[in-house]
Amino acid sequence: MEMLKKYCKPFMLSMTIGLLIKAVGSLVELFLPFILSMIIDDIVPTQNINQVLIWGAVMVVCSFLAWGLNVYANRKASKVARDITENIRHDLFAKTMYLSCTKTDEVTIPSLESRLTSDTYNVHRMLGMIQRMGVRAPILTIGGILMTFILEPTLALVFLAILPIISWVIYVKSTRGVPLFNLVQKATDRMVQVVRENIQGIRVIKALSKENTEKNRYFESNMKLRDQERNANIKMAMINPSMTLLLNVGLTLVILVGAYRVNQGLSETGKIIAFMSYFTIISNALIAISNIFVMTSKGLASSDRIQDVLTIDESLDESIVYPDGDSQYELEFKDVSFSYLKVKDNIQHISFKLRKGETLGILGATGSGKTTIMQLLLRFYEIDSGAIYIQGKDIRNIPKHELRSMFGIVMQNDFLFSDTIKENIMFGRSIEADDLDSAVVDAQASEFIYGLDEKLEHHLTSKGTNVSGGQRQRILLSRAFASHPEFMLLDDSSSALDYGTDARLRKAIQEKYQDTTMVIIAQRISSIKNADQIIVLDHGEISAQGTHQELIESSEIYASISNSQMGGALVD
Repeated sequence: MEMLKKYCKPFMLSMTIGLLIKAVGSLVELFLPFILSMIIDDIVPTQNINQVLIWGAVMVVCSFLAWGLNVYANRKASKVARDITENIRHDLFAKTMYLSCTKTDEVTIPSLESRLTSDTYNVHRMLGMIQRMGVRAPILTIGGILMTFILEPTLALVFLAILPIISWVIYVKSTRGVPLFNLVQKATDRMVQVVRENIQGIRVIKALSKENTEKNRYFESNMKLRDQERNANIKMAMINPSMTLLLNVGLTLVILVGAYRVNQGLSETGKIIAFMSYFTIISNALIAISNIFVMTSKGLASSDRIQDVLTIDESLDESIVYPDGDSQYELEFKDVSFSYLKVKDNIQHISFKLRKGETLGILGATGSGKTTIMQLLLRFYEIDSGAIYIQGKDIRNIPKHELRSMFGIVMQNDFLFSDTIKENIMFGRSIEADDLDSAVVDAQASEFIYGLDEKLEHHLTSKGTNVSGGQRQRILLSRAFASHPEFMLLDDSSSALDYGTDARLRKAIQEKYQDTTMVIIAQRISSIKNADQIIVLDHGEISAQGTHQELIESSEIYASISNSQMGGALVD
């Protein structure tokens, strides 16, 4: 609720105007049955046609006035609901972009997608419904009851007797609705996760002929969602039928009592007709109120989920100043350990030092912690112990934006957007044309890019599926080179390149980026054999460290990999 108050506050004036207009339109609508009763009981018996026409015209004017006011108020309500939801969605997306990897892992990406889509949609519908019917329905209900008391107090008491039961039904069901719809949204998160995994891995699924397995997995998550929705909707669906039953019982009693009173001369036909009109108005208003409670149950459940993300506090204690390291080194890891789940360390006691322009090569089996080192260096995660220094400063003392702007990065599973090659390389940065061309040449991408009809304006599909794996990697390398970074992080960035292109790439890096400090994660020893330092990771620990020649002589793991890849002979 606090979130909704915050986002509704700037629109309070528009909401108030819209609600006042809706209230006036509803009040005008309430007078129509009263005027009809007066025409039938008071004017028709006088046989004054002019008076009948005059009051009939008044009814027509009131009808059009109520219609016009309600249409205007509904449009205003839709605009306010749209604008509030737009602000919520914008802030939620912005918060998602700045969430740390730790918090993103906790919330999960499918859940964030669900909150950005279905949850914001539920909030939008709730806000629109409350503005359209939140004032109109209570006014028609309360006003209708008051008008029936003015017309026929006895019949009004008959109808009023069933209202406590109706109110109890609405209250009980609506209070149970929020937790039920929370479960529905969690089941939706799971289904979105399955869909997302299948879309991302569709080629692997087809290659391994696992379509039926994944179809069954989706079927299970879809069935769980169906069961949760059925459970929630069955309980909430009892509201409208229960109200209709109670209202019909009330209507039957009103007709019986009304017929008896007319027959006894205690009431008039016009009043009974007007009373029936008010009964219809009140019935529709009560059904609208029940729908508001159903929609509010969904909206509040979704609002709570959105608020959970918006209120995530990741602020660090700025009063803590970590001691600086040795300023003679450009990059230093000092006894760094880290665990994702805080149970068992994924990397342990990692230490190395690099001077300006030096290159570190990292080699190791899958799951040995190679990519984890890069993620810690960029502060995607905070280290558990030890320290990381950049130019002698502890990276925890450096603002994240400033820290990451120092790096050119190619990640293991990097992403290309549905845009031109040029925009994918520039990535929203201001890069001169000469620097752009130079980056393309250095990344060995000029031959295939300038061979395209549109050249740099060639449009890529999402994830770059309309170019080959090697071409994707060269575009990503161009992106990293274009900003002339102080540090370069290359995580398995040349695995899809042929040996000739890889050799030319290494030569370009050695010649053009001599002052750039580099960390290269690779599967090929040929990609890192010229590095100033090489570390071999084994189960999160450094099993060997040194130059290529030193490791050939001292590390069985490194020598074994070298022999298997190049038969022990490595050449440029």
